[in-house]
Amino acid sequence: MKFDPNEFLTVAFTMFAVIDIVGSIPLLISLQEKMGGIREARATLISGGFMILFLLAGESFLGMMGVDVGSFAVAGSIVIFILGLEMVLGHEFFKSDDDVRSGTVVPIAFPLIAGSGTLTTIISLKANYRELYIYLAIFLNLLIVYLVLKSLRFIGKLLGKAGLIAVRKFFGVILLAIAIKIFSSNVHGLIK
Repeated sequence: MKFDPNEFLTVAFTMFAVIDIVGSIPLLISLQEKMGGIREARATLISGGFMILFLLAGESFLGMMGVDVGSFAVAGSIVIFILGLEMVLGHEFFKSDDDVRSGTVVPIAFPLIAGSGTLTTIISLKANYRELYIYLAIFLNLLIVYLVLKSLRFIGKLLGKAGLIAVRKFFGVILLAIAIKIFSSNVHGLIK
């Protein structure tokens, strides 16, 4: 099957918007100061491990729970839609754990980078796109995550507070559109 760059970019951009590493910069800078630093490589690798594990075994896990991928994709599209609303409206629907004592794994690798929204998105994307695109998108996004983690202070100064808000709202609108596309692609198979 021929490589479709448009489909790959859709998958990669969807994951980028859901991971929202740019929107997390203010929180990550705060955590970096509280923890005395972030282990960038470790956080990136653990996040990637969660994502790949869920891509490989998530469908089997859902099968054990009696849930098909189409149903999970519809549920995931609703979560993605709410995340997009959160980004656009600036209102926090999903409360995060503020305990930073656990460091790199919690809360940075999970739930900030590879949280429920990201894992849900991976399964939702698997229902609509080739796995190759998802693997490539995971690796591309992990590279971006690593670079952002390494450059937190520089990026924060470069964008400023207003720039970070504008970027977050832009990705929120894109995320809303992607959620609607995933929902409409899967909901027809559920209605009988």
